Amino acid sequence: MKELALKYGCNPNQKPSRIFMAEGELPLEVLNGRPGYINFLDALNSWQLVKELKSATGLPSAASFKHVSPAGAAVGLPLSDTLRRIYFVDDLGELSPIACAYARARGADRMSSYGDFVALSDTCDAMTATLLKREVSDGVIAPDYTPEALEILRAKRKGTYNVIRIDPSYVPDPIERKQVFGITFEQGRNEIKLDDPALFENIPTRCKTFTEEARRDLIIALITLKYTQSNSVCYVKDGQAIGIGAGQQSRIHCTRLAGNKADIWWLRQHPKVMGLPFVPGIRRADRDNTIDVYISEDHDDVLRDGTWQQFFTEKPDVLTIEEKKAWIAQNTKVALGSDAFFPFGDNIERAHKSGVEFIAQAGGSVRDDHVISTCDKYGIAMAFTGVRLFHH
Repeated sequence: MKELALKYGCNPNQKPSRIFMAEGELPLEVLNGRPGYINFLDALNSWQLVKELKSATGLPSAASFKHVSPAGAAVGLPLSDTLRRIYFVDDLGELSPIACAYARARGADRMSSYGDFVALSDTCDAMTATLLKREVSDGVIAPDYTPEALEILRAKRKGTYNVIRIDPSYVPDPIERKQVFGITFEQGRNEIKLDDPALFENIPTRCKTFTEEARRDLIIALITLKYTQSNSVCYVKDGQAIGIGAGQQSRIHCTRLAGNKADIWWLRQHPKVMGLPFVPGIRRADRDNTIDVYISEDHDDVLRDGTWQQFFTEKPDVLTIEEKKAWIAQNTKVALGSDAFFPFGDNIERAHKSGVEFIAQAGGSVRDDHVISTCDKYGIAMAFTGVRLFHH
């Protein structure tokens, strides 16, 4: 099949719409549903990310994409009991590695992952399909599906769930093109290998120690950023993104946005949050939104009399500012990647508040000295990779 007609483009008024190959056949097959223009943008960007993560780490990988940027990305490390609970998979027994990867990717930012497009580096098994079936999701792309998984997914959304199989051996042309306002842009594909040890050799900070886990997490951060709309910053811990700031005009805004998401991920593990007495049968989306509001400064929106009864069997105590600060201070060993240099030390100050101890960034700012001294102030190890990862 050389081309596939789509219902419409980015918006319903943008017709006609299709995907096609100038030469050869499409390296994918739609097994179920009718993916749209944005679905395919998410699918193909997210597939590149997980394929590269798997190649770099050797671990099954997954990504949760929304509007051509990842809401989460992760490798398939086992889940602790705490993570199983905050990702709401503690009722499913032992998860397969690829299911663990998706649970982590989805759990990084459950609010942003609502209605996601999913990419899996490995064959989708029945356990992963079971996770997908109960989440609000638009579709999935993977190299293959077990018969049991395909049966589960074909029953989702009254049979309309989008399921795409992609040829894992497909290699695109080294030159890529796109049109803007009738003008064709052309460039070489970004084939930089981000697991190259040379990227971590230039360490200008006094602390020069990167643990094996820190190097893995920095590689995950950089690969995630390679497929995130710029400017972008990514916080990673224990093999998964925990905060991604995408598409911001200011880098400090990226760092703050991603840091706030990392803090929310960590606060979801607070005993008060894990012990929230939800009413039986609450919808997953309502529960996730309630948790986010409870953690925020707007907690009264779900705790005021006449409202809390909609969500809880009894009124929870407020999670105070002091309790939140004390809990966030316990987060450590977080890795941070940036798709370009940090222009000022304020980015490091904000990163430190969210437990960052390891950083990989391009370097090359006229204020590199200030950024380095701020890292030294907190004992942070930082590598200048010399690599920019803008993605548009």
